[in-house]
Amino acid sequence: MSFKIPKNLRIPGPTPCPDYVLEAMGQDMINHRGPEFQDMIKRTTEGLKSIFQTSNDVFILTASGTGAMEAAVVNTLSPGDTVLSVSIGVFGDRLGQIAETYGANVIKFTTTWGTAADPNDVKKVLDDNPNIKAVIVTHNETSTGVTNDMAAISKVVKDADKLLLVDAISSLSSLPFYTDEWGCDVVMSGSQKGYMIPPGLAFVSVSERAWEASKEATMPRFYWDFGRAKSYLERGQTPWTPAVSIFYALDVALQGMFKEGMENVFQRHIDLANKTRAGIKNLGLELFADETHASNTVTAIKVPEGVNGGDLAKRMQSDHDVVLGGGQGSLTGKIFRIGHLGHVYEEDISIVLSALEDVLPKIGFNG
Repeated sequence: MSFKIPKNLRIPGPTPCPDYVLEAMGQDMINHRGPEFQDMIKRTTEGLKSIFQTSNDVFILTASGTGAMEAAVVNTLSPGDTVLSVSIGVFGDRLGQIAETYGANVIKFTTTWGTAADPNDVKKVLDDNPNIKAVIVTHNETSTGVTNDMAAISKVVKDADKLLLVDAISSLSSLPFYTDEWGCDVVMSGSQKGYMIPPGLAFVSVSERAWEASKEATMPRFYWDFGRAKSYLERGQTPWTPAVSIFYALDVALQGMFKEGMENVFQRHIDLANKTRAGIKNLGLELFADETHASNTVTAIKVPEGVNGGDLAKRMQSDHDVVLGGGQGSLTGKIFRIGHLGHVYEEDISIVLSALEDVLPKIGFNG
């Protein structure tokens, strides 16, 4: 069986990997209880602390981003705890579902998809429900192409003296995030987004307040136990067999980002987002997200009336080797998404826009 490798993968994760990352992954296996791995986990953990902008503990889990979500919940909460779930899309809903699965009493605050959460509305829910123990919220929602104002939301949560658990899976390393300055207690991130490496690792930061909550938390945990992760990290190990090849990738990818300079990385994402949104509007297409809070990692676009979203995706791939993201949940068939996070540059976006200009008239759009 043969298959064609897409040349322009424009989904919001997994994202393309630079050649130096792919080459690093080809190294031989090493003893994950030996000195080489000890050195590597120390380097990568310190590098991640810089990305997270934190002096808190940071752990590297062999898991998807959803594993980090589950770890955040089970290490800090107990069945029956009241939790405010602030959702602006599919992944915000998922975080709330995880808490519900483990027995939390979840108060759901959901915005109209395509808009960000208003910090004043979050404050009102907290004021009306003083028994809330924790707030769980997504920073950057790839399903809708929206970024929440975490500085403002975190202030509201901290003023109310609640735990703050933040899904930053698709924002950390692509957008500025200030874990300590914002007072975030657990922050989650994933390897397959802005880090330019394959899926397989998840990253979490844990504040002192989160550690205190963990002492009282009674949700069951074994694989996700932060306490076990901390004790093993102190000896340069992980509790369970790690994804060694993805650690190799992380090690060199962090070096690559720091060489570029994180401020330059952030600016590159801003420039790419602006280019994408401007190009989409020039084609006569309509953005899905409120531009005030539009994400700089992914752009969501409304499928034009009379156009089949599935046909658009198929023609973009068959004719131009461009792979677009589709809509999820209730947005299936209604939007398509262009990922511009991680290892992506202006030429990649220019190719996507040119391909859309070619394909759209062929499937019924004459905007």
